[in-house]
Amino acid sequence: MLNTALKKMKKIEVVAAVIFSRCGKKIFLAKRPDKSHQGGLWEFPGGKKEAGETAYQALSRELEEELAIKVTATDSLFKINHDYGDKLIELDVYKVTAFEGEPFGAEGQKTQWVDLADINEYEFPAANQAIIKALIGSE
Repeated sequence: MLNTALKKMKKIEVVAAVIFSRCGKKIFLAKRPDKSHQGGLWEFPGGKKEAGETAYQALSRELEEELAIKVTATDSLFKINHDYGDKLIELDVYKVTAFEGEPFGAEGQKTQWVDLADINEYEFPAANQAIIKALIGSE
């Protein structure tokens, strides 16, 4: 029965952006709406891929919608697969190395620049833990 349930669980393809400040010392975070999955937690901005989109196209679209910035350069970091029990997430993580505009919560979400040294003071969804470990390891 359990295997049947897992097979029926849909994999959700998501993109996430690690956006460094222009001086390279801070990372931009967004807070998930309270009523959403993993609501109230901080996250690396991004969202679901739409049908037919590449990961880069989804990343560009999501960051323009959510943060009002235009991505001009990225580096692909890695993919993470995470099982939340009720959802399977495939998270494609990018480092945004250049963008136009100044990011803000264009959809009304709380956002802020955070010193990388302070990242552990914020609560993130479980799928984001691998991103945090990679960032702290790269200091």
